[in-house]
Amino acid sequence: MAGYKDDIVMEITPQVLLKAYACGLFPMAESADDPGLFWLEPEHRGILPFDDFHMPRRLRRTIRNDVFEVRVSTDFQGIIDGCAEPMPGRQKTWINREIRRLYGELFDMGYCHTVEAWQDGELVGGLYGVSLNGAFFGESMFTFRTDASKVCLAHLVARLIAGGYCLLDTQFVTDHLSKFGTREVSQADYNKQLSDALKLETDFYALSLQARGQEVLTVLDNWKARHATD
Repeated sequence: MAGYKDDIVMEITPQVLLKAYACGLFPMAESADDPGLFWLEPEHRGILPFDDFHMPRRLRRTIRNDVFEVRVSTDFQGIIDGCAEPMPGRQKTWINREIRRLYGELFDMGYCHTVEAWQDGELVGGLYGVSLNGAFFGESMFTFRTDASKVCLAHLVARLIAGGYCLLDTQFVTDHLSKFGTREVSQADYNKQLSDALKLETDFYALSLQARGQEVLTVLDNWKARHATD
């Protein structure tokens, strides 16, 4: 069960938010209409180890064929609007005005990134999260077309591998994310991985902004080959 912290009294700045992430905390809101935030420090944390990243065969074909044009950090407003939309199994959103403000400021500062799936000039899926040294903290994702968010997740993992990251924090383990290899770790294990990740120097843009599907698959396949175990 998540460990809830006291409601925030002071105004959060982007700098405070980054320090919170470095300590293993992240903010959420009760609902889109709730003006406040609260800190979360789950006793068990969801992470997606690169070694365990699983990609179904159909998704590989979709990525290889570049069914979607994948862009990086070009439309934060569109992504957070999409993430706030009701979805099957998620009728309510926790993305309130304060979340929009904070992550918008982090985006302007270069700490928040989006991975976007476009089709016929329309944004049809994507995700956003926070990058801090060797850790990437995934916040939310959405899809309006089949496999759009899945393609963005694969592009994200390849980008993190290419950039020298070692931790992809998913916060929680959902049925959807577990299909890709996400697993739960203890708070102590997470804090150790986070500490190691914060020591690294990384480059979110090591993979080209115009990276196409085959380049993404090559990065993922090469990583798997190098880290395969008997």
